[in-house]
Amino acid sequence: MPMRLIFPILALFSGVAALAANPPQGSKGPDSGKFHLQARASELDPRAKEHPEIGFVFGTKEKPADLQHAVVDTSVRSRKKLVIWLMSYNAGLFDFLAREGFHVIQPHYANKWFSKVCRETPVGPHCRGNVRLEAATGEDFSDIVEIPKPDGMMERTRQFLLHLQEVNPQGNWKQFLTGDGKGLRWEDVIVSGSSHGSTTSARFAKHVKVSRVVCFAGPRDQHQEWQALPSKTPPERYFGFTHVLDSGWTGDHYCRSWELLGMHEFGRIVNVEKTKPPFEHTRRLVTDFDVNGDAKRAHGAVLPGKKAKTNKDGSYAHEAVWRYLYSHPVEKTGEPVPMDDGCLKEHPQ
Repeated sequence: MPMRLIFPILALFSGVAALAANPPQGSKGPDSGKFHLQARASELDPRAKEHPEIGFVFGTKEKPADLQHAVVDTSVRSRKKLVIWLMSYNAGLFDFLAREGFHVIQPHYANKWFSKVCRETPVGPHCRGNVRLEAATGEDFSDIVEIPKPDGMMERTRQFLLHLQEVNPQGNWKQFLTGDGKGLRWEDVIVSGSSHGSTTSARFAKHVKVSRVVCFAGPRDQHQEWQALPSKTPPERYFGFTHVLDSGWTGDHYCRSWELLGMHEFGRIVNVEKTKPPFEHTRRLVTDFDVNGDAKRAHGAVLPGKKAKTNKDGSYAHEAVWRYLYSHPVEKTGEPVPMDDGCLKEHPQ
Protein backbone atom coordinates (compact mmCIF):
# COMPACT_ATOMS: atom_id res chain seq x y z
CA MET A 1 0.00 0.00 0.00
CA PRO A 2 1.39 3.46 -0.89
CA MET A 3 2.56 5.36 2.15
CA ARG A 4 0.36 8.38 1.41
CA LEU A 5 -2.77 6.28 1.95
CA ILE A 6 -1.82 4.73 5.27
CA PHE A 7 -2.62 7.74 7.46
CA PRO A 8 -5.90 8.69 5.77
CA ILE A 9 -7.32 5.17 5.98
CA LEU A 10 -6.31 4.89 9.62
CA ALA A 11 -7.82 8.32 10.19
CA LEU A 12 -11.14 7.13 8.80
CA PHE A 13 -11.33 4.21 11.23
CA SER A 14 -9.98 6.21 14.15
CA GLY A 15 -12.56 8.88 13.43
CA VAL A 16 -15.36 6.33 13.53
CA ALA A 17 -13.94 4.87 16.73
CA ALA A 18 -13.85 8.31 18.28
CA LEU A 19 -17.51 8.78 17.45
CA ALA A 20 -18.36 5.49 19.10
CA ALA A 21 -16.55 6.52 22.27
CA ASN A 22 -17.93 10.05 22.38
CA PRO A 23 -20.83 10.65 19.97
CA PRO A 24 -21.45 14.39 19.39
CA GLN A 25 -24.64 16.14 20.43
CA GLY A 26 -27.58 14.86 18.38
CA SER A 27 -25.66 11.97 16.79
CA LYS A 28 -26.65 8.32 17.02
CA GLY A 29 -23.03 7.24 16.77
CA PRO A 30 -21.15 5.49 13.96
CA ASP A 31 -24.10 3.32 12.94
CA SER A 32 -26.10 6.41 11.98
CA GLY A 33 -24.13 6.79 8.77
CA LYS A 34 -22.08 9.71 10.02
CA PHE A 35 -18.42 9.83 9.05
CA HIS A 36 -15.71 12.09 10.42
CA LEU A 37 -12.66 11.85 8.20
CA GLN A 38 -9.33 13.56 8.47
CA ALA A 39 -6.06 13.68 6.54
CA ARG A 40 -2.93 15.81 6.46
CA ALA A 41 -2.63 18.06 3.42
CA SER A 42 1.11 17.36 3.24
CA GLU A 43 0.42 13.64 2.78
CA LEU A 44 -2.19 14.06 0.05
CA ASP A 45 -0.14 16.13 -2.39
CA PRO A 46 3.66 15.79 -2.75
CA ARG A 47 3.74 19.29 -4.24
CA ALA A 48 2.51 20.84 -0.98
CA LYS A 49 5.04 23.08 0.72
CA GLU A 50 5.37 25.07 3.90
CA HIS A 51 5.49 28.86 3.95
CA PRO A 52 6.72 29.66 7.46
CA GLU A 53 7.10 33.34 6.62
CA ILE A 54 3.29 33.59 6.76
CA GLY A 55 2.61 30.93 9.39
CA PHE A 56 1.73 28.27 6.80
CA VAL A 57 3.36 25.14 8.20
CA PHE A 58 2.68 21.42 8.53
CA GLY A 59 3.65 20.93 12.15
CA THR A 60 4.87 17.56 13.39
CA LYS A 61 3.58 14.00 13.37
CA GLU A 62 2.59 14.41 17.01
CA LYS A 63 1.10 17.86 16.51
CA PRO A 64 0.10 18.24 12.85
CA ALA A 65 -0.84 21.76 11.82
CA ASP A 66 -2.11 20.71 8.39
CA LEU A 67 -4.77 18.25 9.55
CA GLN A 68 -7.93 18.63 7.49
CA HIS A 69 -11.41 17.56 8.59
CA ALA A 70 -14.52 16.39 6.77
CA VAL A 71 -17.93 15.30 8.06
CA VAL A 72 -20.93 13.78 6.28
CA ASP A 73 -23.99 11.91 7.52
CA THR A 74 -25.23 9.48 4.86
CA SER A 75 -28.29 8.57 6.94
CA VAL A 76 -29.97 11.92 6.26
CA ARG A 77 -31.18 13.34 2.97
CA SER A 78 -28.33 15.10 1.24
CA ARG A 79 -28.72 18.74 0.26
CA LYS A 80 -26.02 18.14 -2.37
CA LYS A 81 -24.11 21.15 -1.11
CA LEU A 82 -20.52 21.28 0.11
CA VAL A 83 -19.63 23.72 2.89
CA ILE A 84 -15.96 24.74 2.83
CA TRP A 85 -15.09 26.11 6.26
CA LEU A 86 -12.18 28.56 6.14
CA MET A 87 -11.30 28.61 9.81
CA SER A 88 -10.26 26.23 12.56
CA TYR A 89 -12.26 23.03 12.82
CA ASN A 90 -15.49 23.51 14.80
CA ALA A 91 -16.91 20.10 15.78
CA GLY A 92 -20.26 21.53 16.88
CA LEU A 93 -20.84 23.35 13.61
CA PHE A 94 -19.73 20.39 11.52
CA ASP A 95 -22.03 18.05 13.46
CA PHE A 96 -24.97 20.43 13.01
CA LEU A 97 -24.40 20.87 9.29
CA ALA A 98 -23.99 17.12 8.77
CA ARG A 99 -27.34 16.53 10.50
CA GLU A 100 -28.81 19.12 8.15
CA GLY A 101 -27.63 17.12 5.13
CA PHE A 102 -24.54 19.12 4.15
CA HIS A 103 -21.10 17.79 3.31
CA VAL A 104 -18.56 19.83 5.30
CA ILE A 105 -14.80 20.15 4.98
CA GLN A 106 -12.04 22.28 6.49
CA PRO A 107 -8.99 22.52 4.20
CA HIS A 108 -5.59 23.64 5.47
CA TYR A 109 -4.64 26.89 3.77
CA ALA A 110 -2.66 30.03 4.56
CA ASN A 111 -4.86 31.62 7.21
CA LYS A 112 -2.27 33.13 9.57
CA TRP A 113 -0.65 35.64 7.24
CA PHE A 114 -2.85 38.49 8.48
CA SER A 115 -0.67 39.04 11.56
CA LYS A 116 2.50 39.18 9.46
CA VAL A 117 1.82 41.22 6.31
CA CYS A 118 -0.12 44.36 5.32
CA ARG A 119 0.69 45.86 8.71
CA GLU A 120 2.03 49.18 7.48
CA THR A 121 0.23 52.51 7.99
CA PRO A 122 -1.25 53.54 5.71
CA VAL A 123 -1.99 50.11 4.23
CA GLY A 124 -2.77 49.87 0.52
CA PRO A 125 -6.49 49.64 -0.31
CA HIS A 126 -6.09 46.17 -1.88
CA CYS A 127 -3.21 44.78 0.20
CA ARG A 128 -5.17 42.40 2.43
CA GLY A 129 -7.73 41.58 -0.23
CA ASN A 130 -5.05 40.55 -2.71
CA VAL A 131 -3.29 38.34 -0.16
CA ARG A 132 -6.59 36.70 0.75
CA LEU A 133 -7.29 35.98 -2.89
CA GLU A 134 -3.84 34.53 -3.50
CA ALA A 135 -4.14 32.32 -0.41
CA ALA A 136 -7.52 31.09 -1.63
CA THR A 137 -6.66 30.54 -5.29
CA GLY A 138 -2.92 29.91 -5.39
CA GLU A 139 -2.74 32.48 -8.20
CA ASP A 140 -0.52 35.56 -8.29
CA PHE A 141 -2.67 38.39 -6.95
CA SER A 142 -0.26 39.85 -4.40
CA ASP A 143 3.32 41.11 -4.64
CA ILE A 144 4.08 40.43 -0.98
CA VAL A 145 3.39 36.67 -0.75
CA GLU A 146 4.12 33.74 -3.01
CA ILE A 147 1.53 31.01 -2.61
CA PRO A 148 1.55 28.55 -5.54
CA LYS A 149 -1.51 26.62 -6.66
CA PRO A 150 -0.81 23.41 -4.66
CA ASP A 151 -0.85 25.48 -1.47
CA GLY A 152 -3.97 27.55 -2.19
CA MET A 153 -7.37 26.70 -0.75
CA MET A 154 -8.82 25.69 -4.12
CA GLU A 155 -6.25 23.00 -4.89
CA ARG A 156 -6.01 21.83 -1.28
CA THR A 157 -9.79 21.34 -1.38
CA ARG A 158 -9.67 19.45 -4.67
CA GLN A 159 -6.97 17.11 -3.41
CA PHE A 160 -8.92 16.50 -0.22
CA LEU A 161 -12.11 15.70 -2.15
CA LEU A 162 -10.27 13.21 -4.35
CA HIS A 163 -8.98 11.52 -1.22
CA LEU A 164 -12.38 11.55 0.49
CA GLN A 165 -14.00 9.89 -2.50
CA GLU A 166 -11.32 7.20 -2.39
CA VAL A 167 -11.66 6.33 1.30
CA ASN A 168 -15.35 7.18 1.77
CA PRO A 169 -17.18 6.50 -1.53
CA GLN A 170 -20.47 6.14 0.34
CA GLY A 171 -20.20 9.85 1.04
CA ASN A 172 -20.33 10.61 -2.70
CA TRP A 173 -17.76 13.39 -2.47
CA LYS A 174 -17.14 13.25 -6.22
CA GLN A 175 -20.41 15.08 -6.86
CA PHE A 176 -18.59 18.30 -5.99
CA LEU A 177 -15.84 17.72 -8.54
CA THR A 178 -16.07 18.39 -12.26
CA GLY A 179 -16.37 15.34 -14.48
CA ASP A 180 -12.65 15.25 -15.18
CA GLY A 181 -11.79 15.79 -11.51
CA LYS A 182 -9.68 18.84 -12.32
CA GLY A 183 -11.85 21.36 -10.56
CA LEU A 184 -14.81 21.93 -8.25
CA ARG A 185 -18.45 22.51 -9.11
CA TRP A 186 -18.42 25.84 -7.33
CA GLU A 187 -22.15 26.48 -7.85
CA ASP A 188 -22.68 23.63 -5.36
CA VAL A 189 -20.25 25.08 -2.81
CA ILE A 190 -20.95 27.27 0.21
CA VAL A 191 -17.89 29.14 1.46
CA SER A 192 -18.05 30.05 5.11
CA GLY A 193 -15.93 31.13 8.02
CA SER A 194 -15.68 33.19 11.17
CA SER A 195 -13.71 36.38 11.68
CA HIS A 196 -10.64 36.13 9.41
CA GLY A 197 -12.22 33.11 7.67
CA SER A 198 -15.45 34.95 6.96
CA THR A 199 -13.48 37.79 5.37
CA THR A 200 -11.56 35.46 3.06
CA SER A 201 -14.83 33.69 2.20
CA ALA A 202 -16.36 36.94 1.03
CA ARG A 203 -13.23 37.97 -0.89
CA PHE A 204 -13.10 34.61 -2.66
CA ALA A 205 -16.79 34.81 -3.58
CA LYS A 206 -16.13 38.10 -5.32
CA HIS A 207 -13.79 36.19 -7.63
CA VAL A 208 -15.63 32.86 -8.04
CA LYS A 209 -19.39 32.31 -8.28
CA VAL A 210 -20.46 30.08 -5.39
CA SER A 211 -23.77 28.82 -4.04
CA ARG A 212 -23.65 31.19 -1.07
CA VAL A 213 -21.40 32.85 1.50
CA VAL A 214 -22.00 32.55 5.25
CA CYS A 215 -20.02 34.98 7.40
CA PHE A 216 -19.84 34.81 11.19
CA ALA A 217 -18.28 37.77 13.00
CA GLY A 218 -17.22 39.42 9.76
CA PRO A 219 -16.20 40.31 7.12
CA ARG A 220 -13.82 43.01 8.29
CA ASP A 221 -10.76 44.36 6.41
CA GLN A 222 -11.16 48.05 7.19
CA HIS A 223 -9.19 50.36 4.88
CA GLN A 224 -9.73 47.88 2.04
CA GLU A 225 -11.88 48.47 -1.04
CA TRP A 226 -12.48 44.95 -2.36
CA GLN A 227 -15.88 44.74 -0.67
CA ALA A 228 -17.27 47.14 -3.26
CA LEU A 229 -15.78 45.34 -6.30
CA PRO A 230 -18.09 43.64 -8.82
CA SER A 231 -18.98 40.17 -7.59
CA LYS A 232 -19.14 36.89 -9.51
CA THR A 233 -21.36 35.64 -6.69
CA PRO A 234 -24.72 37.47 -6.74
CA PRO A 235 -25.04 39.81 -3.73
CA GLU A 236 -28.22 38.15 -2.43
CA ARG A 237 -26.12 35.04 -1.70
CA TYR A 238 -24.12 36.74 1.07
CA PHE A 239 -25.31 36.15 4.67
CA GLY A 240 -23.89 37.50 7.94
CA PHE A 241 -24.39 36.94 11.69
CA THR A 242 -22.66 38.68 14.61
CA HIS A 243 -23.07 39.69 18.22
CA VAL A 244 -23.56 43.42 18.82
CA LEU A 245 -20.81 43.51 21.47
CA ASP A 246 -18.21 42.07 19.10
CA SER A 247 -15.55 44.77 18.63
CA GLY A 248 -15.84 44.34 14.89
CA TRP A 249 -19.46 45.42 15.20
CA THR A 250 -19.04 48.18 17.76
CA GLY A 251 -16.18 49.52 15.65
CA ASP A 252 -18.41 49.70 12.54
CA HIS A 253 -16.28 47.20 10.63
CA TYR A 254 -18.88 44.55 9.91
CA CYS A 255 -21.68 46.97 9.09
CA ARG A 256 -19.31 48.68 6.64
CA SER A 257 -18.48 45.45 4.84
CA TRP A 258 -22.11 44.34 4.79
CA GLU A 259 -23.16 47.57 3.12
CA LEU A 260 -20.28 47.64 0.65
CA LEU A 261 -21.17 44.06 -0.29
CA GLY A 262 -24.72 45.27 -1.00
CA MET A 263 -26.44 43.23 1.69
CA HIS A 264 -28.68 46.15 2.68
CA GLU A 265 -30.46 45.68 -0.63
CA PHE A 266 -32.07 42.54 0.80
CA GLY A 267 -33.43 43.67 4.13
CA ARG A 268 -32.78 45.55 7.34
CA ILE A 269 -30.53 44.39 10.17
CA VAL A 270 -32.60 41.90 12.20
CA ASN A 271 -32.07 40.92 15.84
CA VAL A 272 -32.67 37.16 16.03
CA GLU A 273 -33.68 37.43 19.70
CA LYS A 274 -36.67 39.57 18.71
CA THR A 275 -37.67 38.11 15.33
CA LYS A 276 -38.55 34.55 14.37
CA PRO A 277 -37.44 32.67 11.23
CA PRO A 278 -37.39 33.47 8.38
CA PHE A 279 -36.11 36.75 9.87
CA GLU A 280 -37.85 38.92 7.27
CA HIS A 281 -35.71 37.19 4.61
CA THR A 282 -32.84 39.53 5.45
CA ARG A 283 -29.13 38.84 4.95
CA ARG A 284 -27.94 40.72 8.05
CA LEU A 285 -28.54 39.09 11.43
CA VAL A 286 -27.36 40.13 14.90
CA THR A 287 -27.85 38.92 18.46
CA ASP A 288 -27.69 40.77 21.76
CA PHE A 289 -27.94 37.87 24.21
CA ASP A 290 -26.16 38.37 27.53
CA VAL A 291 -22.41 37.72 27.37
CA ASN A 292 -21.66 39.67 30.58
CA GLY A 293 -20.27 42.53 28.54
CA ASP A 294 -17.39 40.37 27.31
CA ALA A 295 -16.41 41.46 23.79
CA LYS A 296 -14.06 38.49 23.40
CA ARG A 297 -16.85 36.05 24.18
CA ALA A 298 -19.14 38.00 21.85
CA HIS A 299 -16.72 37.43 18.97
CA GLY A 300 -17.22 33.67 19.14
CA ALA A 301 -20.73 33.63 20.58
CA VAL A 302 -22.53 33.15 17.26
CA LEU A 303 -20.98 29.72 16.67
CA PRO A 304 -21.36 26.36 18.44
CA GLY A 305 -19.06 26.08 21.41
CA LYS A 306 -18.62 27.20 25.01
CA LYS A 307 -19.36 30.83 24.14
CA ALA A 308 -22.67 30.11 22.38
CA LYS A 309 -26.14 30.77 23.73
CA THR A 310 -27.81 27.62 25.06
CA ASN A 311 -31.30 26.62 26.11
CA LYS A 312 -32.19 25.22 29.53
CA ASP A 313 -31.73 21.67 28.24
CA GLY A 314 -28.20 22.48 27.04
CA SER A 315 -29.07 22.59 23.35
CA TYR A 316 -27.86 25.49 21.23
CA ALA A 317 -30.32 28.37 21.04
CA HIS A 318 -29.26 29.56 17.58
CA GLU A 319 -29.80 26.39 15.56
CA ALA A 320 -32.68 28.01 13.69
CA VAL A 321 -30.36 30.90 12.81
CA TRP A 322 -27.65 28.58 11.50
CA ARG A 323 -30.23 26.65 9.50
CA TYR A 324 -31.44 29.90 7.97
CA LEU A 325 -27.96 31.10 7.11
CA TYR A 326 -27.02 27.92 5.25
CA SER A 327 -30.32 26.91 3.67
CA HIS A 328 -32.72 29.84 3.30
CA PRO A 329 -33.68 30.10 -0.41
CA VAL A 330 -31.52 32.81 -1.90
CA GLU A 331 -34.32 34.00 -4.18
CA LYS A 332 -36.38 35.02 -1.13
CA THR A 333 -35.16 38.42 0.01
CA GLY A 334 -36.25 41.23 2.28
CA GLU A 335 -37.06 44.78 1.24
CA PRO A 336 -34.11 47.04 0.40
CA VAL A 337 -33.15 49.74 2.88
CA PRO A 338 -30.80 52.73 2.54
CA MET A 339 -27.23 52.62 3.78
CA ASP A 340 -26.91 53.65 7.41
CA ASP A 341 -25.27 57.06 7.74
CA GLY A 342 -24.33 56.07 11.28
CA CYS A 343 -22.12 53.23 10.05
CA LEU A 344 -18.63 54.62 9.53
CA LYS A 345 -17.38 53.85 6.02
CA GLU A 346 -14.00 55.59 6.14
CA HIS A 347 -11.87 54.50 9.08
CA PRO A 348 -8.82 56.57 10.06
CA GLN A 349 -5.46 54.80 9.53
